[in-house]
Amino acid sequence: METRQKKREELDERAKHGETVVPGGTGGKSLEAQQHLAQGRSKGGQTRKEQLGSEGYHEMGMKGGQSRKEQLGSEGYKEMGRKGGLSTMDKSGGERAAEQGIHIDESKFTNQQE
Repeated sequence: METRQKKREELDERAKHGETVVPGGTGGKSLEAQQHLAQGRSKGGQTRKEQLGSEGYHEMGMKGGQSRKEQLGSEGYKEMGRKGGLSTMDKSGGERAAEQGIHIDESKFTNQQE
């Protein structure tokens, strides 16, 4: 069985190669950096939720989703949802789609031209 220290070293090595090993840690160049980024991002969201109240925070999220849907168009937004729905804690939606032979048309993710 792997020791906790060995697991941390493995994750740190993967982070140094640009892989995100901590949810919310995107951009961190080490395991520790990713943990700090994730913690800060979580606190930022929590602070905003406290400022707006639960209902206001929910409304803000709905408006953001609606804006994205308008940018991508209905078809692109649905395609992105298909990919997101396949994701798990272990694998991205793209990885799972490839494993299961499901085609995801990422060209639909680009903003619609007016």
